[in-house]
Amino acid sequence: MDKILDHIGVAVRDLQGSIDFYERVLGATLVDRYRSEAEGVESEIAIMDIQGARTELLAPTNNTTSPIARFLKQKGKGVHHVAYQVDDLDEALAQLERQGVRTLPHTLRTNKHGRRLIYLNPADTEGTIIEYCDYPNSIGRE
Repeated sequence: MDKILDHIGVAVRDLQGSIDFYERVLGATLVDRYRSEAEGVESEIAIMDIQGARTELLAPTNNTTSPIARFLKQKGKGVHHVAYQVDDLDEALAQLERQGVRTLPHTLRTNKHGRRLIYLNPADTEGTIIEYCDYPNSIGRE
């Protein structure tokens, strides 16, 4: 199964300050900014584009339950996850199961942009949080 880099997720404490930095210093364009209060997400997200390369800036909206808040407490701000686009998420999940790689089933969801996603279990990925995603109703990310 082919995989391509879809985006990098970065945990931040000050979302607007981070957006300003990406725009001013890196020349990024803000593609979208939205809030997700879904259980296990609880984050405000800014999608930044730099010449076709995407970065998701992630700030917690609930310091008790947000996984981003936990990440910031444990590791501080910085790269949270790396996301790879696959052709078919269901097929990729079956392949992972055959390879003995676990996922975090509670993270399986479809976001507001139609991207289906799931996180792989960091215990099976040498500690890196990896997201697999697909765009079943479109030709790819917006």
